[in-house]
Amino acid sequence: MPTVLITGAGRGLGLEFVRQYAADGWSVLATARDPAKYAELETLTKAAAGRIRVFVLDVVDHAAIDALAERLAGTPIDVLINNAGTMGAQSFAGQGMQAQRLGKSDYEDWMHTFRVNTLGPMKMAEAFVDHVAASAQKKIVTLSSVIASIGSNNLGGLYAYRSTKTGVNAIMRSMALDLARRGIIAVPLHPGWTATAMGGANAPMRPQHSVAGMRQVIAGLTKEKSGRFWQYDGKELPW
Repeated sequence: MPTVLITGAGRGLGLEFVRQYAADGWSVLATARDPAKYAELETLTKAAAGRIRVFVLDVVDHAAIDALAERLAGTPIDVLINNAGTMGAQSFAGQGMQAQRLGKSDYEDWMHTFRVNTLGPMKMAEAFVDHVAASAQKKIVTLSSVIASIGSNNLGGLYAYRSTKTGVNAIMRSMALDLARRGIIAVPLHPGWTATAMGGANAPMRPQHSVAGMRQVIAGLTKEKSGRFWQYDGKELPW
């Protein structure tokens, strides 16, 4: 039975990853800052006959990440999915392209966004690299965004979110190179514009569709695809 670890699993894409992987018989390690707040995650866990284990985790708390890694010592993790993320106080769902515009930067919030979106996946990878290396599939996936693509940026704006996701793309590229000798595949993955709390209700895609596509991409990852920027439908994106 393969094992997946998912951060930010209480709602949205994270919750849908939990649902779909558990339904396919995977062992699911789901983390959330406050799992008690998420009734749907609790319902899924109760119905999964032990396939889902839920842990309290905030990815900005590096000591807590280390503690969880120690608690799970000896557990091979086939796929580590860094799903937890934030757009910050000024979100596209709330303000559209007016969010995070030039001259309106909230630097304290930007630093928090950086800790979640950029440092969080890095710390998770460093803490769980041995767990991933001990597995059969050996994959580290970080949810990014097409907004992170410098080559595709023809709109400007969204400074905090863009920079934190572009930063994590650079991290995943280096990680793919550094961990290749251990057989580990590392990629950033764009989920598409999806109707979640972050994407907003007007987004054209449902979480079920996005996650089903991303799972296909993850399943098809090879060492040749490592360190490249992928989209939920298998399309490669420019950096």
